[in-house]
Amino acid sequence: MSTIEKLKKAAQKLFDIYFGIGVVAMCILAFLVIFAVIARYFFSYSWKQLSEFNTTLFAFTTFWGMGINVIKNEHVMIDILYDGVKPSIKRWLAVVNYVIVFVVDVVFTYQGFKYVGVAGKQISQGMEIPMKYMYGIMPVCGIICAVCIIVKIIEFITADVSYFAPKNKALTKESPAS
Repeated sequence: MSTIEKLKKAAQKLFDIYFGIGVVAMCILAFLVIFAVIARYFFSYSWKQLSEFNTTLFAFTTFWGMGINVIKNEHVMIDILYDGVKPSIKRWLAVVNYVIVFVVDVVFTYQGFKYVGVAGKQISQGMEIPMKYMYGIMPVCGIICAVCIIVKIIEFITADVSYFAPKNKALTKESPAS
């Protein structure tokens, strides 16, 4: 097995762990929200700690998913014009697009660190822990997303041109020569 194959295998295992953490967090969130709703409406029980934890877990799953969406190409994209461009040009459009996404992510991460520094000293009302643990989700996930963006840019640069073939063939006009 070559070094590249070993790296790809290790990267896939790392992504599987990353994805698995997101899945587990979503399952816990779904269970706790259902539990909280049933407890509130059928038994008139409500816990401010649980409500705050659910909000924090929701924020975690949202920011954690940024990198997953980048790696899996599951982000929102209007690709009707993009699919009309030659695959050789698409590669560089994709790289430029992800460089812009990287810049936005770096700004998001920087602002997240600043926000944690300012508001992180407060104690939460529900769980009674420093807010830095809840707000820290933003910069940590921003760093993870930045790594995912860099991986994706490298993938675009090194991919075969066939990687950039139109994805929505049913909607893409075929040339008369085909």
